[in-house]
Amino acid sequence: MAHLIDDKVIENVSILAQLELTEKEKEAAKEDMSRMLAYIDKLNELDTENIEPMSHIFPIHNVFREDIVVNGDDRENMLKNAPESKDGAFKVPKTVE
Repeated sequence: MAHLIDDKVIENVSILAQLELTEKEKEAAKEDMSRMLAYIDKLNELDTENIEPMSHIFPIHNVFREDIVVNGDDRENMLKNAPESKDGAFKVPKTVE
């Protein structure tokens, strides 16, 4: 897979990333990408036949709390902080013409 990185690929990646690379930087990027793909090829050599897929290395369960309203509708107290209110809502200056 590492042999798939050529000048055309580097040119396309630099365009997508909106990078202006010098020829020296293009060569360095080509070598870096080739090394990355070679490493991935190495990982593909591992036997994972009887390994169960996982999304995390630690067993993680949903840690979010239940979405329960605890403070309720305290509109009148909140509106006491407003300089102006109208019809149970904050009144603010118009910002769009």
